[in-house]
Amino acid sequence: MSIEPEIATTKKPGLGAIFLTVFLDLLGFGLVLPFLAEEARDTFHTTEFVGALLAAAYSAMQFLFVPVWGRLSDRIGRRPVLLWSVLAAALGMFGLAGGLAFGGSVFWLFAARIWSGIATANLGTASAYIADVTKPEDRAKGMGLFGVAFGLGFILGPGIGGMLSEITVNGRSGVVACALAGVLGLVNFAWTLFGLRESLPPELRSKSKRRLTPLDWNATVRTLSRPSLGLAVLVNFMTIASFTILDQTFRFFTKDLFGMTQRGTGLVLAVVGITAALVQGGLVRQLSKRVSELLLLRVGLVVQVAAFACLAAAPELGLFGLWTGSVLLALGNGLSQPSGSAYLSKRAGVSEQGEVLGTNQSFASLARMFGPAIGGYLYGAFGLRWPYAASAIGMTVAVALALSLRDTSEPAAPTAALP
Repeated sequence: MSIEPEIATTKKPGLGAIFLTVFLDLLGFGLVLPFLAEEARDTFHTTEFVGALLAAAYSAMQFLFVPVWGRLSDRIGRRPVLLWSVLAAALGMFGLAGGLAFGGSVFWLFAARIWSGIATANLGTASAYIADVTKPEDRAKGMGLFGVAFGLGFILGPGIGGMLSEITVNGRSGVVACALAGVLGLVNFAWTLFGLRESLPPELRSKSKRRLTPLDWNATVRTLSRPSLGLAVLVNFMTIASFTILDQTFRFFTKDLFGMTQRGTGLVLAVVGITAALVQGGLVRQLSKRVSELLLLRVGLVVQVAAFACLAAAPELGLFGLWTGSVLLALGNGLSQPSGSAYLSKRAGVSEQGEVLGTNQSFASLARMFGPAIGGYLYGAFGLRWPYAASAIGMTVAVALALSLRDTSEPAAPTAALP
């Protein structure tokens, strides 16, 4: 890390570098969506529930390690944390490619996803980077750009993954897509190494020796005990848990109900990504100048209730229900996610952005652990519509919680008071 100091001080960091870093990270994640759960079920002869647990294991590691990297970045800076994580993520994708091609047991897929979950637990750090370089009044726009990176990752990732999954290695799908994700991870590392400047000057870094264990309850309590922050984290938890019920069941859903190929499923997910990118990169940036992020959050959640209701009714509505629900889902999520992050970051102090946003991302990862597992269980036990009916109910709960949030700022906790 000896190259860092001169890069960090010569020019004020911008959002372009972190945008590309997050985009390449999410592109690698999106590549596996059209085929991974299906490969686990059909090639490794597991159930829908076990296939969905691949995503749950990945997110469990993110739950444990997002706050670790967030607090560490408050202490040593954002750039070193991002450097390590993108390199480790690339190695994880190469490991997944090997597990798919030559693994005799689904154990190898779980090992690769657990490693990748630890490595990619950098979203809280990336959110803190954006908070470092944006003014409070521009925070929603900055988080919207973060969301565009997510959207673009889901535009290109599933589409490319769906096409490349048709190329088999050792009779198995997805190997080439995972290897490509590993190569993109190495590109991401090179970009981070040479193109990403430090955003947190030494004088603004946390001086407290906060514990870097995965479950730092003191850090979690500091965030959750502040009313506006704690409730906002809970809203985000319910939103993500409801949304990710779809993650691993969607491929089963499109194949079993409509007979779609992996390429077709990738196309649907790509349209979702395009819609989300347009909303977060354009609509949110414009609307945030006129209305509060809290209103955008609430509207986005209501739209997602309608989206999941359409998906649950797809057996009767046909492809109309599938496409309408998918587009509405992208629209609602595009409005709610950057708005929720902006609401949180505007209520956190400068030296605690990594901790607060890291705690939020940690609970989001916990939600991503429960969501796919619940979805896989409901799909296998009760049928293909039930995961999305459960998502609609969960989003309704999120709406009710969001109505309790107040559009006022609370004083940040004094840095000196932090243990």
